[in-house]
Amino acid sequence: MADLTLYKDNSNAATIISNRFIDEYMINANGEFVKIYLYLLRCMNSPDCSFSISKAADKFNHTEKDIQRALKYWEKMNLLQLEYTEDKSIAGIYFLDSEAAAPKDDTVPLKKAPAAAPLPKEPVLEKAAISNSDTQTNSAALPAAKKPEYSADELKTFREKEEVQELMFIAESYLARPLSPTDIQTLLSWYDWLALSNDLIIYLMEYCIAGGHSSLHYMDKVAINWKNENIHTVEQAKRSAQEHSKLHYAVLKSLGIQGRNLAPAEFTYIEKWCKEYGFGQDIITEACSRTILSIHQPNFDYTDRILTNWKRQNIKTIADIRKADEAFQAAKTTERARVSALKGNLKPSAPNRFNSFPQRTYNMDELEAELLAR
Repeated sequence: MADLTLYKDNSNAATIISNRFIDEYMINANGEFVKIYLYLLRCMNSPDCSFSISKAADKFNHTEKDIQRALKYWEKMNLLQLEYTEDKSIAGIYFLDSEAAAPKDDTVPLKKAPAAAPLPKEPVLEKAAISNSDTQTNSAALPAAKKPEYSADELKTFREKEEVQELMFIAESYLARPLSPTDIQTLLSWYDWLALSNDLIIYLMEYCIAGGHSSLHYMDKVAINWKNENIHTVEQAKRSAQEHSKLHYAVLKSLGIQGRNLAPAEFTYIEKWCKEYGFGQDIITEACSRTILSIHQPNFDYTDRILTNWKRQNIKTIADIRKADEAFQAAKTTERARVSALKGNLKPSAPNRFNSFPQRTYNMDELEAELLAR
């Protein structure tokens, strides 16, 4: 592929990265995409100011398609504008001012690189939701009771989609290994069965890996939970994650657990308490505190028994717990009084075969005198 011409508005000798790029764009972007963008910036300061997609692919051990995806991603984020030839090949790259950039919906072929101008603001997620509309639905409920298993023909059809190729590339980058057939089935189930947008799937992987969970089995549970919670955007997922993080931290703190994250089984317990039982953080942490006071060690099963009992009693607030405690203590006091009364009314027991005959009595002084007189 021919070399591409890079344009810039200044002649700085240093590679300058704006604070906005670091604070806003870099955080949510795929790491490989960030590498390509930084490499482009570096190339802008080289004497010949040239860039080749094939050379970049060799340098980063990627395919040319991977490099093109990275460029189109940054164009979608309105940090770049791409110049195309008549056959739709990329012929030039124009850097836009990141301080004035706003994400846009579609790439715009350019015959000439114009002065950087702000494009219409439109959420990136809108494009992802529309692009999947031919095979997906955005209903809150799961489209099928059982996760589908895709045939070889279906897998081939999916692989032909550029956005699916992008997802697989990003997944391999995050997991640092090739995807197994099971991994691919799981990834496609998020895309097709759960109808999650590409941006949400990417954030899902970032969120789980950042929390120390790189298992796709764990990610799959989170994806299903998000679908059931009617989460469709990254913003919604971030808000949900923030709420769950506060609850998880509160549980770990109440149980005295330090230096580790929640195990999947422990995570399942908390999901049960807050979603199935509908308990708030105050009630859950109260149960955790009572667990420590009772058995002096963290035990999610013991806490679960406490919360299950409160669920049966229809407890909804801390005040309900206090009333239940008072009722329990009152019943306990009444039972003790009843037992004491029963003991006071007990009659002496009837003689048995061990004390039904006359007992012998001895005078030790008389016996001693008798023995001395002999």
